[in-house]
Amino acid sequence: MTLEYWNELAKQTLLITSLLSGFSITIVANLLVSDKTTKLTNRILKCATLSAGCFLVTVFAMVQIVMTTTPGGYLKNVTIEDFQLARLIGMLTFMVGLFALAAMIGLSGWTKSKKVGLFTTAIGLLTLLLIFVTITRFNT
Repeated sequence: MTLEYWNELAKQTLLITSLLSGFSITIVANLLVSDKTTKLTNRILKCATLSAGCFLVTVFAMVQIVMTTTPGGYLKNVTIEDFQLARLIGMLTFMVGLFALAAMIGLSGWTKSKKVGLFTTAIGLLTLLLIFVTITRFNT
Protein backbone atom coordinates (compact mmCIF):
# COMPACT_ATOMS: atom_id res chain seq x y z
CA MET A 1 0.00 0.00 0.00
CA THR A 2 1.21 3.47 -0.82
CA LEU A 3 1.80 6.27 1.63
CA GLU A 4 -0.98 8.26 -0.08
CA TYR A 5 -3.40 5.43 0.65
CA TRP A 6 -2.35 5.32 4.32
CA ASN A 7 -2.76 9.08 4.50
CA GLU A 8 -6.34 8.94 3.20
CA LEU A 9 -7.19 5.92 5.34
CA ALA A 10 -5.90 7.69 8.44
CA LYS A 11 -7.93 10.82 7.58
CA GLN A 12 -11.12 8.80 7.20
CA THR A 13 -10.48 6.84 10.40
CA LEU A 14 -9.71 10.11 12.16
CA LEU A 15 -13.08 11.53 11.15
CA ILE A 16 -14.99 8.43 12.21
CA THR A 17 -13.25 8.06 15.57
CA SER A 18 -13.62 11.76 16.35
CA LEU A 19 -17.37 11.46 15.98
CA LEU A 20 -17.56 8.20 17.93
CA SER A 21 -15.38 9.51 20.76
CA GLY A 22 -17.56 12.60 21.06
CA PHE A 23 -20.65 10.42 21.25
CA SER A 24 -19.06 8.18 23.90
CA ILE A 25 -17.86 11.13 25.96
CA THR A 26 -21.38 12.58 25.91
CA ILE A 27 -22.76 9.30 27.29
CA VAL A 28 -20.07 9.24 30.00
CA ALA A 29 -20.91 12.81 31.03
CA ASN A 30 -24.64 12.05 31.18
CA LEU A 31 -24.10 8.93 33.28
CA LEU A 32 -21.76 10.74 35.66
CA VAL A 33 -24.40 13.34 36.53
CA SER A 34 -27.15 10.71 36.75
CA ASP A 35 -28.50 9.73 40.15
CA LYS A 36 -28.66 6.05 39.22
CA THR A 37 -25.92 3.87 40.72
CA THR A 38 -27.08 0.38 39.82
CA LYS A 39 -24.72 -2.36 38.67
CA LEU A 40 -26.14 -2.09 35.17
CA THR A 41 -25.65 1.67 35.00
CA ASN A 42 -22.08 1.24 36.23
CA ARG A 43 -21.43 -1.35 33.51
CA ILE A 44 -22.80 1.00 30.85
CA LEU A 45 -20.58 3.76 32.27
CA LYS A 46 -17.55 1.46 32.10
CA CYS A 47 -18.33 0.52 28.48
CA ALA A 48 -18.81 4.17 27.53
CA THR A 49 -15.56 5.17 29.26
CA LEU A 50 -13.63 2.35 27.58
CA SER A 51 -15.13 3.30 24.23
CA ALA A 52 -14.32 7.00 24.66
CA GLY A 53 -10.77 6.29 25.78
CA CYS A 54 -10.09 3.88 22.94
CA PHE A 55 -11.49 6.22 20.32
CA LEU A 56 -9.41 9.12 21.69
CA VAL A 57 -6.23 7.02 21.47
CA THR A 58 -7.20 6.12 17.90
CA VAL A 59 -7.66 9.81 17.05
CA PHE A 60 -4.11 10.61 18.12
CA ALA A 61 -2.67 7.51 16.42
CA MET A 62 -4.33 8.57 13.16
CA VAL A 63 -3.04 12.14 13.58
CA GLN A 64 0.46 10.67 13.86
CA ILE A 65 -0.04 8.67 10.65
CA VAL A 66 -1.42 11.70 8.79
CA MET A 67 1.51 13.83 9.95
CA THR A 68 3.99 11.14 8.94
CA THR A 69 2.50 10.38 5.52
CA THR A 70 1.71 13.94 4.39
CA PRO A 71 4.07 14.88 1.55
CA GLY A 72 6.50 17.62 2.52
CA GLY A 73 5.99 16.84 6.21
CA TYR A 74 8.56 16.72 8.93
CA LEU A 75 9.96 13.33 7.86
CA LYS A 76 11.76 12.67 4.61
CA ASN A 77 11.90 9.28 2.86
CA VAL A 78 9.01 7.88 4.91
CA THR A 79 8.37 4.14 4.96
CA ILE A 80 5.52 2.13 6.46
CA GLU A 81 7.81 1.18 9.35
CA ASP A 82 7.88 4.86 10.42
CA PHE A 83 4.24 4.63 11.58
CA GLN A 84 3.96 0.93 12.35
CA LEU A 85 3.40 1.47 16.09
CA ALA A 86 0.77 4.18 15.54
CA ARG A 87 -0.97 1.91 13.02
CA LEU A 88 -1.00 -1.06 15.41
CA ILE A 89 -2.19 0.96 18.42
CA GLY A 90 -4.75 2.87 16.34
CA MET A 91 -6.38 -0.19 14.81
CA LEU A 92 -6.33 -2.15 18.07
CA THR A 93 -7.97 0.67 20.05
CA PHE A 94 -10.45 1.29 17.23
CA MET A 95 -11.61 -2.33 17.38
CA VAL A 96 -11.81 -2.35 21.20
CA GLY A 97 -13.76 0.91 21.02
CA LEU A 98 -16.23 -0.66 18.59
CA PHE A 99 -16.76 -3.64 20.89
CA ALA A 100 -17.29 -1.36 23.89
CA LEU A 101 -19.71 0.83 21.94
CA ALA A 102 -21.71 -2.20 20.80
CA ALA A 103 -21.77 -3.49 24.40
CA MET A 104 -23.03 -0.11 25.56
CA ILE A 105 -25.82 -0.24 22.97
CA GLY A 106 -26.69 -3.78 24.02
CA LEU A 107 -26.78 -2.99 27.73
CA SER A 108 -28.75 0.23 27.43
CA GLY A 109 -32.19 -1.35 27.06
CA TRP A 110 -31.83 -3.49 30.17
CA THR A 111 -32.30 -0.35 32.25
CA LYS A 112 -35.94 -0.26 31.07
CA SER A 113 -37.18 -3.84 30.81
CA LYS A 114 -36.29 -7.37 29.76
CA LYS A 115 -38.10 -6.95 26.44
CA VAL A 116 -36.30 -3.71 25.61
CA GLY A 117 -33.04 -5.27 26.83
CA LEU A 118 -33.37 -8.20 24.46
CA PHE A 119 -34.10 -5.80 21.61
CA THR A 120 -31.09 -3.56 22.30
CA THR A 121 -28.82 -6.58 22.76
CA ALA A 122 -29.91 -7.90 19.37
CA ILE A 123 -29.34 -4.47 17.80
CA GLY A 124 -25.91 -4.19 19.44
CA LEU A 125 -24.86 -7.60 18.11
CA LEU A 126 -26.31 -6.91 14.66
CA THR A 127 -24.55 -3.54 14.55
CA LEU A 128 -21.22 -5.12 15.44
CA LEU A 129 -21.71 -7.91 12.90
CA LEU A 130 -22.62 -5.50 10.09
CA ILE A 131 -19.67 -3.23 10.90
CA PHE A 132 -17.28 -6.16 10.66
CA VAL A 133 -18.87 -7.42 7.45
CA THR A 134 -18.50 -3.99 5.83
CA ILE A 135 -14.87 -3.45 6.90
CA THR A 136 -13.74 -6.97 6.07
CA ARG A 137 -12.71 -7.80 2.55
CA PHE A 138 -13.82 -11.21 1.35
CA ASN A 139 -12.25 -12.65 -1.80
CA THR A 140 -15.10 -13.85 -3.97
